[in-house]
Amino acid sequence: MIRIILPLIFSIATLVSGAAGASNGVVLADDAPDMYTVVRGDTLWDISGRFLRDPWRWPEVWRLNREEIRNPHLIYPGQMIFLDRSGPWLTVGRRVGGDQKLSPQIYTEDLGAAVPSIPLHVIDPFLTRPLVVDQARLEGAATIIATETNRVLTGKGDTIFAKNVVPDTPVWQIFRPARPLKDPLTGELLAWEADYLGSARVSDHGTPATLEVSSAVEEIGVGDLMLPSEGPAVFSYAPHAPEHEIDGRLVSIYRGVAETGALNVVALNVGERDGLERGHVLALYRNRGSVEYKGDGVRETFELPEKRYGTLFVFRTFERIAYGLVMETDGHVSVGDSARRP
Repeated sequence: MIRIILPLIFSIATLVSGAAGASNGVVLADDAPDMYTVVRGDTLWDISGRFLRDPWRWPEVWRLNREEIRNPHLIYPGQMIFLDRSGPWLTVGRRVGGDQKLSPQIYTEDLGAAVPSIPLHVIDPFLTRPLVVDQARLEGAATIIATETNRVLTGKGDTIFAKNVVPDTPVWQIFRPARPLKDPLTGELLAWEADYLGSARVSDHGTPATLEVSSAVEEIGVGDLMLPSEGPAVFSYAPHAPEHEIDGRLVSIYRGVAETGALNVVALNVGERDGLERGHVLALYRNRGSVEYKGDGVRETFELPEKRYGTLFVFRTFERIAYGLVMETDGHVSVGDSARRP
């Protein structure tokens, strides 16, 4: 619990004027309300969508600085969001008393109850598990060489034996490199997408090491690989556009399907080396391909223009791969579609 001393109307920030808001392209939703009461289960994206045509632009209306963008735990259930259309800008606070007057107050909030940027339950499994492994990590991974009583497959509570288990690392994540991630344009192998199988704890750091399987989401067997367990990840980044141009393509849709829709996870062929970071929002473009026209005795080929159809919220990045959550789309999302700075 943390004690917060807050005026009933606490302005996070404002844009300097209505003209400034317009010049930055911030457009209010057609049916934007004058105020909204935050409820449990809301996300900052959902709340912003009530006020703005482009929900991801709410940090501009709240005028968050770079550090606040990385930690936007500002809003809690029960607070009220007020819209000032002259900016536009938003303020957050509470109403107290039967006469609905506004006044300062002291109250407490549980930091864990802060409204997240996007629905965390959708991406939580992706924040700590080894989603992507490149050749270097594959070569350095520990390997299960045997199971107790030589079982073909094993699960929670069973004993396994592994080589290349480094000392001082008590907990390991077990995975299987399942799908190659190739650049859709060049065919270059970028990395391997991993199937997370479970976790194990070392009971004896001998050679081979002895481990007990502490969790299993799939059956585990000889030849499966292990990496040191990562600590819990706190994801609290606010949406913001990249500062430079990004030109990426969708490499895969998680679990290998060909098409997907909103609130599903996709992988991109751009990552940290391209300047991509957590919280970046990218616009999705559908590649319409080319057509051949035969007329007037002439055969002509035309490249059809791309169509912008949705937005993507980047939530985890690797050297050459990034994962994003599809937030909005007016149709199917397909491998090969483009992702660029909005």
